[in-house]
Amino acid sequence: MYHRIPEHTLNDGLKVPAIGLGTYSLKGEAGVKSIAGAIDAGYRLIDTAYNYENEGTVGKAIRQSSVSREELIICSKLPGRYHSYDKAIVAVEESLYRAGLDYYDLYLIHWPNPKQDLYVEAWQALIEAKNRGYIRSIGVSNFLPEHNDRLVKETGVAPSLNQIELHPFFNQGDQRQKDAEYGIIAESWSPLGRGNDIVQDIVNDEKILQIAETYGKTGTQVILRWHTQLGAIPIPKASSLQHQKENIDIFDFELTAEEMGVISSFSREDGRLWGQDPSEYEEF
Repeated sequence: MYHRIPEHTLNDGLKVPAIGLGTYSLKGEAGVKSIAGAIDAGYRLIDTAYNYENEGTVGKAIRQSSVSREELIICSKLPGRYHSYDKAIVAVEESLYRAGLDYYDLYLIHWPNPKQDLYVEAWQALIEAKNRGYIRSIGVSNFLPEHNDRLVKETGVAPSLNQIELHPFFNQGDQRQKDAEYGIIAESWSPLGRGNDIVQDIVNDEKILQIAETYGKTGTQVILRWHTQLGAIPIPKASSLQHQKENIDIFDFELTAEEMGVISSFSREDGRLWGQDPSEYEEF
């Protein structure tokens, strides 16, 4: 059963739903149908990226859905190869052309790429793109506290949102606390901790399933609820309507502090699933 999705107000005033849809690998006509179906089922936050090569798919899904563009929050991301100022401006314009949109609600720098050391220049370009009306709110993805400190110090503008790897194996407590000092909201990619065969399937862990049974929910729903109670915005990817509806149906119960602690206890210092350390990793 669908329940109304609460909203977060970002530090620049934009209101964003407490859960969204990840679209990585959703492409072509099948992707259009899947994303349009999710919008019709209640999703209002849709996440894509220049490097996902599906901004056009997202744009067509928006036009095919039963929901007006103004009701949606659409997010895309700037790739590392376009961090220089002039290239970043053009990349944002190209993102809009690909999607057939007049503006993005959110646009993020996908990775800081510290070896390249152009992320401040990229940030200055996003500030300009926002001034031009291309973007309503600007943020970052995979930025460490020191990266955000530098953005604020050199431009005076804090990101509104930081999309980070966040799941029970890596709960990012320090990162979330430091981002919160700037009013930066955490958004969780890979929120269910899937994608790496080495780690256990957390949604079917005995402790998680015991909590789920208490509320008549699934392990997936319990973990996504954990994210929302942390104050983070999970963006699980789901192609089937059944899973999309399951993921969004998490606002009719509340985990206790003890249950939150059980889920957080899975976290570990080396919890990144792919070893992508933003202090070293380069994405182009």
